[in-house]
Formats: sequence, structure tokens, C-alpha cells
Amino acid sequence: MAKSVVAATASTAIGPYSLGVWAGDLLFVSGQTPIDPATGSVVPGGVAEQARQSIKNVAAILASAGLTLDDVVKSTLFIKDMEAFATINAVYAEFFREPYPARSCVEVARLPRDVLVELEVVAKRS
Repeated sequence: MAKSVVAATASTAIGPYSLGVWAGDLLFVSGQTPIDPATGSVVPGGVAEQARQSIKNVAAILASAGLTLDDVVKSTLFIKDMEAFATINAVYAEFFREPYPARSCVEVARLPRDVLVELEVVAKRS
């Protein structure tokens, strides 16, 4: 039976979905955009700032479930422009350590609220 996760320190869902859902020892975290939870607005700046905030939002959801970024086994990045790939990789490397999670990165035409990056993850409870 799936159980949803609530995180007071992450941005709220902008639709009919859970921020995270447990399925056994796996936590599926919905795509997180660069919304500042304190203001409800997209963080100012470019793709680096947006990537950083998206990761922080994922980390907040993980923390509410007793996990950290080190527990992430799979991530998927949705980015507006593949030209930003190197910048996003550099930010990603600030937060994730070896052994890195498996990862996909997909360029998309548009993201909610016209943000530049969205990150979803799957984490495993040890």
C-alpha cells in the first residue's frame, strides 16, 4: 500500500499529486521545480539558481521522510535547453556524491510556470 509524504519545508504541490509516495522501501519524489517555499515564487536568477533550488526542494522532501540525497538511486532532470547541460551538471555535482544515482536528462519544450529545470528522484530506504 502506498503512503504519501508531506514536507513543510518544500514547495507545495501545484496539482492533484503527492510530493512523494512510498512503495515499500522506495520513495518516489514528484518533479520539483525551483519554487522558493518561503515565497511561493520561482527563485530569481538563471538555470544554476533554479537547479540548486530544485535540488533543495527534493532534499527537503527526502528529509521529511528520513532520507538524504545520498539515498537517491535514480534521478530524472527535465531541462528547457540542452545548452544548459554543463551548468546543471556542475550544480548537480555540488549535491550528489559517488556512487552517483542513475540519471536521465531530457530537454522539454515547456515546464510548469515556465521554469528552466525540474528534478524528480527515486530514493531507497536502507
